[in-house]
Amino acid sequence: MPSPHRAHLHFILVCAILLFCVTPPLTVAGEPVSAETTAKPAEAHDGQHDFDFEIGTFKIHLKRLLHPLTGSTEWSEFDGTTITRKVWNGKANLEQFETTGAGGHIEGMTLRLYNPQSRQWSIYWATSKTGTLGIPTVGEFKNGVGEFYDQEPINGRMVLVRFIWSRIASTSAHFEQSFSDDGGKTWEVNWITDQTRVSEEEFKAQAESSTPKLDPPTGRDNQHDFDFEWGNWKAHLKRLTHPLSGSDAWVEYDGTSVVQKIWNGRANYGELEVDGPAGHIEGLTLRLYNPESHQWRLYWANSKDGSLSSPTIGEFSSPNLGEFFDQEDFQDKSIFVRFVFSDVTPNAFRTEQSFSPDWGKTWESNWIGTFTRQ
Repeated sequence: MPSPHRAHLHFILVCAILLFCVTPPLTVAGEPVSAETTAKPAEAHDGQHDFDFEIGTFKIHLKRLLHPLTGSTEWSEFDGTTITRKVWNGKANLEQFETTGAGGHIEGMTLRLYNPQSRQWSIYWATSKTGTLGIPTVGEFKNGVGEFYDQEPINGRMVLVRFIWSRIASTSAHFEQSFSDDGGKTWEVNWITDQTRVSEEEFKAQAESSTPKLDPPTGRDNQHDFDFEWGNWKAHLKRLTHPLSGSDAWVEYDGTSVVQKIWNGRANYGELEVDGPAGHIEGLTLRLYNPESHQWRLYWANSKDGSLSSPTIGEFSSPNLGEFFDQEDFQDKSIFVRFVFSDVTPNAFRTEQSFSPDWGKTWESNWIGTFTRQ
């Protein structure tokens, strides 16, 4: 006579066999389906066109909380215009923003860059008062709503910052900025923008009527030093393949550059597209003028990673010579970087980037560009 334990095991085995016999296998169109087939992961969202709704001309109404995170409920309202231009076929865009109200005049610019690896956007903001890009808010769109976050110093304290884009339609959209000083538990809205699409003619008329007439600058002023670069250019580039290695192997590229002005010349951006044996380069240059220091900040980004470089900062000492510097890490070592504009004429100019591993005692050129007006 079998033991109770063996009888129990026999019962389980019989049940398992019966279950297998009466349960049909999963099929697709009559064919058995494996576990690998049924466990396909959802394809990640490609968000490189998520900001296409912003391309074009809009009128805007803006509300700004005057004293965030103080308990104040005093708001100021503005009306104005915004125009957003597509860059890299939508993988980036640049918005020029202008409003006027009881609280004064705001002249701003937003640069949005898409990172195809992380599938996220980085959003940078600057105003013409300082000519400096702020910390990027980073995020993405889900189910038609875009959320973007960063951490910034506000009133001497580090707080979380959140942007939300919502209510997106073909002719309108809604934007809110909020701060949180408790790690995201609560959020206080401090900036609300509603925008409505308008024709280019209506945009130009409203922009002209709302833009204040500024007094001409007095004393030393370099805000139009880059006026020579507006327009379309034929570009020829040479790149040192292995900088600071003793190598003298260069590669060459040919293509075009298009430069457009922002803030009547106190900023500009250029789109560069070149090809050569080493591949394709699709880049963007953004230049912002600081009216307080009388210096320019030069930023660079490429479409491969959607990230913005540290700015080189400097000025033109003459109409034909501009020098710009910064400090960067290269091959795990801190170096100086120099960028020079020279040989400037109405129809041509030259650029040269150099690295210095010995704090400016010697310089090695690694990028040389010659540009001819088309």
